[in-house]
Amino acid sequence: MNVVNESPRRKELIRQAAQLFVQEGFDRTTVRMLAHEMGIKSGSLFHHFRDKQEILAAVIEEGTYNALTLARQALAECGDSPNERLHAMARAHLETLLTDRNAHVVALYEWRSLDAKAREHLSHLRDAYEELWERVIDEALAAGLIEGDRFLVSRFVMGALNWTVRWYDPEGVHKPEDLARELVSMMVSSAAT
Repeated sequence: MNVVNESPRRKELIRQAAQLFVQEGFDRTTVRMLAHEMGIKSGSLFHHFRDKQEILAAVIEEGTYNALTLARQALAECGDSPNERLHAMARAHLETLLTDRNAHVVALYEWRSLDAKAREHLSHLRDAYEELWERVIDEALAAGLIEGDRFLVSRFVMGALNWTVRWYDPEGVHKPEDLARELVSMMVSSAAT
């Protein structure tokens, strides 16, 4: 399981599987549905993947890897102020969720569907992503930018960001950048009062 050196065809199959998992859910998605969506015969699917579980693991690996890469890039490109870093992380997270709206969404909602071996293999990516958030939140707490218990603050922030996939309209007036700015503004404003 490694998305970095995947063939273009396998990457396309992963993208299509992610889209179907978001629409139908992992449990309701059948191998026949996946093959139909991908434009191949059911048996041909197993030329690329051992089973449906391996497809899910590949989708989640890609989604988590992309989120981690985008977050690291956003932090490298922003300034050193806790406010800028918090905004950069929120924007990067929303971009991974709302721009593609598939692989990272599957990673969020279908992690529980992974078998134990896949969870163990992929936990380092999830842990690295969470560590970035914890570091940024710790910086904001230390600077007095926000207040509260780090565990609770991080859960509230992630919950607010992750819920946007349920209501966000990509055709609407607000872009991920706008949502990130609003979220950080609400957090900072509440700490200032």
